[in-house]
Amino acid sequence: MRIKLSPQRRDDTLEVTKAGGLLIINGEAFDFSPMPDGATLPRSAINSEWFAGDVEMISGELVVTLLFPNPANSSPEQAFPVDLVGVPDGPVAFPLPLPAPIVSEVSPE
Repeated sequence: MRIKLSPQRRDDTLEVTKAGGLLIINGEAFDFSPMPDGATLPRSAINSEWFAGDVEMISGELVVTLLFPNPANSSPEQAFPVDLVGVPDGPVAFPLPLPAPIVSEVSPE
């Protein structure tokens, strides 16, 4: 499986688990295992805000493009993500943000 990421400045989170041709995105299951080689499922046929393009089966590899929320402290790896190739079953590991800035409170004197 190849997951392409389309970064967007957003404060929500994306959690994806893969099991064969099944993707569970923020708790919602999408089963692409019936797709034959060469098939394309148009983005318009998928009822989810997380898909940013068509889903394709290319030479036996499922290719999906997902919206990728970037927080205010996004890292360069999040802002300019590379494709996730050969994604194994289990939770999908995405690029991490930069450490959040430490905000200290100043007490009035």
